[in-house]
Amino acid sequence: MPSAIILLSGGLDSATTAAIAQSQGFELHALSFDYGQRHKYELAAAERVAKAIGVKQHVTMRIDLAAFGGSALTAAIAVPKNRSESEMDSGIPITYVPARNTVFLSFALGLAEVTGAADIFIGVNAVDYSGYPDCRPEYIAAFEQLANLATKAGVEGTMRFTIHTPLIALTKAEIICRGLELGVDYGLTHSCYDPDRSGHACGKCDACLLRIRGFRDAGVEDPTAYS
Repeated sequence: MPSAIILLSGGLDSATTAAIAQSQGFELHALSFDYGQRHKYELAAAERVAKAIGVKQHVTMRIDLAAFGGSALTAAIAVPKNRSESEMDSGIPITYVPARNTVFLSFALGLAEVTGAADIFIGVNAVDYSGYPDCRPEYIAAFEQLANLATKAGVEGTMRFTIHTPLIALTKAEIICRGLELGVDYGLTHSCYDPDRSGHACGKCDACLLRIRGFRDAGVEDPTAYS
């Protein structure tokens, strides 16, 4: 089985992406990040998902993006609540973490070189919510080019790195339906940006609202525990 790196946040999208990669015959090395995010409950979800799908390796990197701040996820900035779809689609939201996917993909690239994995999977999506600049197809294409220019394996031609984004053109409902076809247990996942102390989802942040709408549009019950 060829190896692949999967960026596993513990959310709905990354769990579905992992299932897709596995269905394509890849042996997975999962990579999660404790980066100073307020919603650290997602790390426990990542562990649950990794165990459920049976990855070969699960690494959790600890980096402190909270030292920079600049985001409602890493600083003392209120997480927006009850925003309309039009509000979500206008501009880059305060929950954007500066350069996060670039940082994450760089670590994934390093792990890929060490493990001999030419394939990296990331669950970015540009349909339901295109506010994040590092979720766009042109960004992924640029990083893939960088990956093959900036690595020993790429320069020597021993590997050609590919960044896979199987969800990038799917709606949230389509993502959920695809995951259910592959046996994803969404009860293991966590999406909320601002959970309470017990880990219950707020039901009002952008991530929760998109998740709720996705399950509703898919005609499937959402297993999330909301506060």
